[in-house]
Amino acid sequence: MDPLAPLLDLADVAPALAEARERVDAALRHRALRRHGGQVAAEASLRAAVASAALEGNAYDLDDVRGGTVTDPVLQGALRVAEGLGGLVDLWPRAPRQVLAKLHVLAARGVVPAADLGRLTGSADRVDLLAGLVAGNDRTPPLLLAAVVHAELLTLRPFAGPAGVVARAAARLTMINRGFDPRGLVAVEVGHQAREPEYVGAAGAYATGTTDGVRSWLRHYAAAVTVAADEITTIGDNVLASA
Repeated sequence: MDPLAPLLDLADVAPALAEARERVDAALRHRALRRHGGQVAAEASLRAAVASAALEGNAYDLDDVRGGTVTDPVLQGALRVAEGLGGLVDLWPRAPRQVLAKLHVLAARGVVPAADLGRLTGSADRVDLLAGLVAGNDRTPPLLLAAVVHAELLTLRPFAGPAGVVARAAARLTMINRGFDPRGLVAVEVGHQAREPEYVGAAGAYATGTTDGVRSWLRHYAAAVTVAADEITTIGDNVLASA
């Protein structure tokens, strides 16, 4: 049985997640993806990294980052994470703890001491529980699982430094691996940044462990994914306009 299934019974959660999925599915039919899929994916990855760094308090202009003039280590870590996701997709459901450590090494290099890279600073027991939830889980709907992975890692902050970058990357890995976003086009980080006050508040509400807190987070997550779906359309339109 799916241990997270009861969360779908919370008020408005299942419809919100279903609507987000429909918006993503529609965006993934954009005609730009037929011939320019790689270009759209690269731009989505860049925007995801820039947004993830901004959510850690390190905000930079997208064009400056695209031009290679920003050397901030948190941003550079977010870019390394975005680039490295593809190589971790298959390993994620088999060895979640190993992947989390790798993500931290990519995200936190130059931010925390080298000896702390990939090393847990929080509760190993709860990280083990999360890893058990991820490993081999083909029952939980992908978007629901990604939302829980993200929130748990935000709550635990099991690594020093930019732990939020790790949390957001793990959530994206979940969506990619489970087939919700097989090409890695859904830059949910952009949605979180666009709704940042709600993102912060909903994450804090989730951390309380209350039913209303969890519901608040899941509804926010669906809204952020919807924003990310619209971002695919925007990127695709821009690509076609410049082709």
